Amino acid sequence: MSTITARYAGQLRTEATHAGSGNSILTDAPTDNQGRGEAFSPTDLVCAALGSCMMTIMGIVAERHSLDLTSTTWDTTKHMLSDPRRIGQIDLTFRLPAALPQKERDLLERAAKTCPVALSLNPEIKQQVQFLYE
Repeated sequence: MSTITARYAGQLRTEATHAGSGNSILTDAPTDNQGRGEAFSPTDLVCAALGSCMMTIMGIVAERHSLDLTSTTWDTTKHMLSDPRRIGQIDLTFRLPAALPQKERDLLERAAKTCPVALSLNPEIKQQVQFLYE
């Protein structure tokens, strides 16, 4: 059984539906690549997946160690290359609670960098990850 079904909606837009929940995601080609830019682009989703995966793995570790990360936020910046057009670098800046002790910080940072998406991306894509404790 597939986990995602998808369709091309025309005008460089796609709609993917998660089989288990019925939730859908739209994508548009970006404006600099003939698209409308009204939704995430496929490469935006790659970057969002990296940040979400890192946060999910940190969340699993945090729950295991009774740490509260509910106030954690992160920003993602995508750097595109051309010839061929592709993601060259993904910058992530996580903002975590300042009260976390150094031992737990090290544990969370290691966990984030070994998330399945991070390990699945082509090694030519630079992953710049910064952890700020505020």
